[in-house]
Amino acid sequence: MLNLKFYLGELSSRADCTLRLQPLSDTVKMGSKQMDVYDSLWQKNEDIAYQTLAVPFLQHMQLGDLQADYYVGFMIQDINYLVKVTDMLKEMSEKVKAPKDISNFMKNRYESYQKYAEATLKQFNLNGVSNIKATPAMEKYLADYKEVMEKEEPIYFAVALLPCARLWLWLANQLKETCCNAYYTWKKDNMYGHPEDHYKALLNKYLTKPEQIEKANNIFRRQMKNEHDFFESSLQE
Repeated sequence: MLNLKFYLGELSSRADCTLRLQPLSDTVKMGSKQMDVYDSLWQKNEDIAYQTLAVPFLQHMQLGDLQADYYVGFMIQDINYLVKVTDMLKEMSEKVKAPKDISNFMKNRYESYQKYAEATLKQFNLNGVSNIKATPAMEKYLADYKEVMEKEEPIYFAVALLPCARLWLWLANQLKETCCNAYYTWKKDNMYGHPEDHYKALLNKYLTKPEQIEKANNIFRRQMKNEHDFFESSLQE
């Protein structure tokens, strides 16, 4: 079975929870040393990761008894996600000219997503995703991406991308599956990756003020919740 997000970060690299926003301003500095924003975003929102791991879709994947039609529906939505986020990255890669490192980040992410999107569409003999109707959960997820793209500074679009890259890696390493499980390929394909190579230095460089870190946490948490809702909506029991 095809994993649709594994190589996005590596080509380079892809909760019954209320959207509560946790303040970060009181931990911006640790003594005279600046905090690691990249790691702090994950630590402050790891509760959603555990809630995502517990949803029926992933639990039945782990057991190996997930009905195939649910997985197919999940895959269709993920293909739509892949193509739509690629389109947004194309726009970002064209309009972000400075700073140079953020511009390069957008271009590199776009090239990676585009390469994988093209390969995925070819593998499934698809010309595009125009006939795919997004589920409400996916529709909201993509709308939140678009809102960040249109209303926030480019660094926050990088923040919006990060939950997918970190969460899928974490989930794959948490799932207890053997090679006999029909869904072991999803685990195997997602359990190796280094999103920090693409995000860590950039976020730590540009998110230094309390208000910047607070906004980043709000966006990161919302996107983590969107990931959770995507998995949760893929199997309703």
